[in-house]
Order: sequence, then structure tokens, then C-alpha cells
Amino acid sequence: MILRSLFLAWGDLFRPRIFTVLLMGIGLTILLFLGLQAVIFFAIRNFAPETLSLPLIGEIGLATTLSWGSLALLPLMGFFLMAPVAAGFAGLFAEQVSDVVEQVHYPEAVGSSVGFIDGLLEALPIFAAVIGVGILTLIASPFLGPFAPVLFYGANGWLLGREFYQTTARRHMSEAEASALRQQNGSKATGLGILIALLLTVPVLNIVVPVLTAAGFTHLFHLTGGTSAQTLRHPRG
Repeated sequence: MILRSLFLAWGDLFRPRIFTVLLMGIGLTILLFLGLQAVIFFAIRNFAPETLSLPLIGEIGLATTLSWGSLALLPLMGFFLMAPVAAGFAGLFAEQVSDVVEQVHYPEAVGSSVGFIDGLLEALPIFAAVIGVGILTLIASPFLGPFAPVLFYGANGWLLGREFYQTTARRHMSEAEASALRQQNGSKATGLGILIALLLTVPVLNIVVPVLTAAGFTHLFHLTGGTSAQTLRHPRG
């Protein structure tokens, strides 16, 4: 069921309306990381000492060396920050993607969309939580050694599964019903979340993951029986 959800989501990426959202997400992701890199570059260039004297070597251009050396941080930022970036963008685009997925695959059970502001407010807690996990993993990595990836993928998988299954369920039912259904299918939601977290650490591929996340959890919700007649009686109550 988890793999089927992911497989169906891959196929949805190239539907015209979803592909437009995908291109928008890719553009925003690239701009965000380039912006972060530019801030680091110019902060070092402006605030680091211009030169540093070293024994036997003499003076070296410290600010210049460090600022250009900071470009090596881009892959590291991509590894640790792609999860919160993907979570934030997926939260922003989830409603648009879910609408298309449901109209194509589940036309008899299309949920109620929320507005952009509501979608933004729902995305912020996900963004903050995943940033917290990323910072915790970064700090704990020297102490956990080979177990650091377990924390990173496990915690991010649980968070992504919890929040995005809940967000999808809220299109169809009340908060209490959505929470109950998420708890009932917690292992499946976490399993898909871990697969998403793994994909987030694959260079280049990870740039499409925000949209893939929204589509995948929409499929998982429906495949786990989220749109039964009983649950649909009170949409977004």
C-alpha cells in the first residue's frame, strides 16, 4: 500500500496542473538555497578579517578564502535543510496537488479545499518541527555516530507521516476524526514518511519531493479507507 501510493504519486507528477506546481516548487527551492548561500557568502566577506598571518606562510586573504570556501556548504545545507524546505513547500502546494489527484483517481470522494492562508498556517508547524529535527540531528551527529541517520530518517519520517496524513484527512473530516484515522494508520503513514525522507537526501531527485509528498499522502489516505461513507458524512467539520 505504501509503495503503491508512492508509485501512483510518481505518475501524477507529469499531469499538466501538477507539473506546473512542480516547476513552481523547483524554482522556489533553487531561489531559496541560492539566497541562503549568498547571505553566508557576503556575511563572511563583510565581517571576517581581511587577512590572517600564519607562521612560515605569511599573510593570506582570510575573508576571500572563507567566503569562497563557504560554497562547499551548499551540499550540506541541501542534506540537512531539504526536509524542512520540502515540508514547507509541500504544505503550501498540498491543496492544489490533492485536488488534482482526487479529481483524477477518486472523483467520487473529492475533499474540501482550504484557502492559501489556511494552507500556509498549516504548513508552518510542519516546517518548524522538521527544522527542529534537522538541528537536533546536526547537534547529535558527533555523539550518535552511525546511529545519526536512524534519528534523522526515523524522526523526519514520523513527522512527515503524521502531519501530511492529517492534513489530507482534514480535507474530508473533522480534526478529531482525522486524528483518529491517522493513529489507526500510523505505521503506514510513518513508512511513507520515511521513504519520503530518504528521497529528500538524494541530490537532484529531492527537488521534486515536495509535490511527490502531497500526491503520495493523498493516495495513502484513500487507499487506507479514509473515504468510507462513514467518514465522509462530516467533511472538515
